[in-house]
Amino acid sequence: MAAFGKILGSAAGFAIGGPLGAIAGLALGHLVDKRRAPPAVAKATRNRAGPWRRSSVDVQTAFAVAFVTLAAKLSKVDGRVTRDEIDALKRVVSFPDDARAEVGAIFDAAKADATGFEPYARQIASIVRSDLVMLEQILAGLVQIAAADGTYHSGERHFIRRVAREFGFSPEHCMRIEHTSDPHAVPDEENPYEILGVSRDATDEEVRKAYRRIIKDFHPDRLMAKGMPEEFHKLGAKKTSEANIAFDRIKKERCLS
Repeated sequence: MAAFGKILGSAAGFAIGGPLGAIAGLALGHLVDKRRAPPAVAKATRNRAGPWRRSSVDVQTAFAVAFVTLAAKLSKVDGRVTRDEIDALKRVVSFPDDARAEVGAIFDAAKADATGFEPYARQIASIVRSDLVMLEQILAGLVQIAAADGTYHSGERHFIRRVAREFGFSPEHCMRIEHTSDPHAVPDEENPYEILGVSRDATDEEVRKAYRRIIKDFHPDRLMAKGMPEEFHKLGAKKTSEANIAFDRIKKERCLS
């Protein structure tokens, strides 16, 4: 199910609470000012920053707000927001045209917020129960946005690695995500094993298990069941496509059937 286009002003949006709820509230307030929404809606914007309970949070809504919020925080690393970064956000997240105002409002609210990224990263990690598959999609998307201007700068790399640490990723896992997600990275044609997350001396069965795990974990139906908005499914599709190519190369290399 799509998430963007109905976050602000929806029951799911109001239920987020916590730091992400505060950002959604600021974004809605911005839209209220622009659209002159009724007083009841304006009043609702003040209720977004309260305490949150995982049981009441719509995962799709929280995931969407968290990604845009972290993307906005990332954009501040080099002190400016470029058109390339905004365009990259639109490419990574396939939101409909009628959701552009909503996405822009969330992005602007997070960009203007002086709070560090940590509270938002911790809240979304808690909401998805530290599911590394879900959180990997956020990191992969952030890397694509960071590299949108043609260079993955050291400041951006440091920011993303700090987010990864908050999510619970090992440094090695984060580096693997960076390497496979940066569209400008020179692919290591000699190491398809990195894409599958195994060493070159892994057994045939270990390679097969790693491949099957990726195909299973990143299947669109499985991601949707976990609460990932459909706008983000292209990230999962990229992961499975890379795994298919890597596994085919390993099969040829090892003469596997």
